[in-house]
Amino acid sequence: MNKTVNINLAGIFFHIDEDAYLKLSRYLEAIKRSFTDSQGRSEIIADIEARIAELFAERIQNEKQVVGIKLVDEVITIMGQPEDYLVDDEIFEDEPQQKKSYNSGPTKKLFRDTDNSYIGGVAAGLGHYFGIESIWMRLIWLLLAIGSGGTFIFIYLIFWALVPEARTTAEKLMMTGDPVNISNIEKKIKDSIDSVSETVKNVDFKKHGEKLKEGLDDLTDNISETVKSVDFQKQGNRLKSSSQTFFDSIGNIVMFFLKIIAKFIGIILIVTGIGALITLIVALFTVGITDAIHLPGIDLLYVANAANTPIWLMSTLAFFAVGIPFFFIFYLGLKILVNNLKSIGNVAKFTLLGVWLITIIGIVILMIKQFTEHTFDAKVVTKNELTIKASDTLNLSNSEFDEYSSYRYHHNNEFNIIENDEGRSLVSNNVRYIVKSTTDSVASITIEKEATGSDYNRAKKRAENIDYGYRLDGNRLVLDKYLKTDIENKFSEQEVRVIIYLPEGTIIQVDKSFSRSWRYSYSIYGNNLLRDMEFDKYYRIEKNHAECLDCIKDEDIEDAVTSEEISSSKQEKSIISQKIDEDGVDLEVNNN
Repeated sequence: MNKTVNINLAGIFFHIDEDAYLKLSRYLEAIKRSFTDSQGRSEIIADIEARIAELFAERIQNEKQVVGIKLVDEVITIMGQPEDYLVDDEIFEDEPQQKKSYNSGPTKKLFRDTDNSYIGGVAAGLGHYFGIESIWMRLIWLLLAIGSGGTFIFIYLIFWALVPEARTTAEKLMMTGDPVNISNIEKKIKDSIDSVSETVKNVDFKKHGEKLKEGLDDLTDNISETVKSVDFQKQGNRLKSSSQTFFDSIGNIVMFFLKIIAKFIGIILIVTGIGALITLIVALFTVGITDAIHLPGIDLLYVANAANTPIWLMSTLAFFAVGIPFFFIFYLGLKILVNNLKSIGNVAKFTLLGVWLITIIGIVILMIKQFTEHTFDAKVVTKNELTIKASDTLNLSNSEFDEYSSYRYHHNNEFNIIENDEGRSLVSNNVRYIVKSTTDSVASITIEKEATGSDYNRAKKRAENIDYGYRLDGNRLVLDKYLKTDIENKFSEQEVRVIIYLPEGTIIQVDKSFSRSWRYSYSIYGNNLLRDMEFDKYYRIEKNHAECLDCIKDEDIEDAVTSEEISSSKQEKSIISQKIDEDGVDLEVNNN
């Protein structure tokens, strides 16, 4: 059993094994010794510690995980061995003989290069990322901004807000694609120090001192000498510095408003995510699992569930399929609001991703299973004679006093659930009516019941379980509006087709109770003899057609119109004569 030590490395808190702590301490101490006489020693050590802390944070799974000696060895391999920097070998005499080669990877990462920026460092950062000189990248941005009518200015602002600035030495190395190790960190910091030193050395203090001693002996010569001594490179740097200061000020203002907008978006994401999660959790336990709250739509879902998938399973899959994305929306909102929010860890992220993918696969499997419940269809046909002869008149009507009369027609394949003393049943108005002529002397009625299933036998059984009735009272045939089946048969596209065969010469009258269902029937089955009929009119059945006996024919309408026109014409030809004299008023009407 090993002791653990709590350390603060570059501002990040870690639990570390005692042996690993001792080895890490010796490693850092060795590095400090190697840079004893180096300029920027403190900056180099700080950047190295920050990089080590970053590598630890990337590899531990949660806050409670202890950093072991194996992880320390891995980080040391990435950063570089101390013996490369003139460190005594005995310090690391316990290093393993065979080391696994690790590479931090020179893969470039996108950062804003504010050291070489004019505005926000976006173009310079993209130049490093794509290996293009920053001047050409700036020209590309300028041309795109002009050519797009300003759209790329908005895109530039988005990059400015979202792409982080390369602040640390490690980030600057990753920006250029250089490996983040001790050697490169040292080189980067020394280059920065040398650059500052070179700038200071370029100032010619002796020259400016001699000019100061000359005084004002010759005003003209002095002015001329001053002009000659102007350091144009220095003035250019001043101009660049001024432009950078101006754009930095504008950038700070833009960033301020963008941060406010980002915080507002973060609040919206948090409220949306937590609201959706609470709703899903409540729905899962009250509706999906315990059925504590019985919603009307659950019954319809149960009827449509031909595959008999348990409601709790569907609810659980729906919860994870919808809830996990909303959780990440909530987490994204927190990341926007809280700058130093601790990551949930790669294990948690990949676990949630795996659960979500498994859920989606499960939903797809259930959908396929549901689809297979409608792949086969079967039909059951029954035919009965009607005591209607060629000379009889048949009145066709729907059942007036139907126990399902409160169920209104909406569209095809509509269904509903009724509950009575016998239990719950499924009813549907998917009933179609067809009238055909026959050469037989007696009328007949054929009832075709059809349903679907995962195989033919199941589909046929569901079709046989369809309950549909009719009755013949004298010459009045009353047909049910709805089909009925047990709720356990589920909705399996049950359909009933009623085909009435009438001998030629039979007279039929269809009342208005069929208005919707009848018209829908002949829109699907075009061989219906009464496809263009008027309700409550009498039709005589002929071979392959029906003749209306009391309909107003077109020629009758034309004759009536002609008679009205003639009558109107005669009235117009009436002449009224008026005479006024001392005897009074005399009116005379002449009809021509």
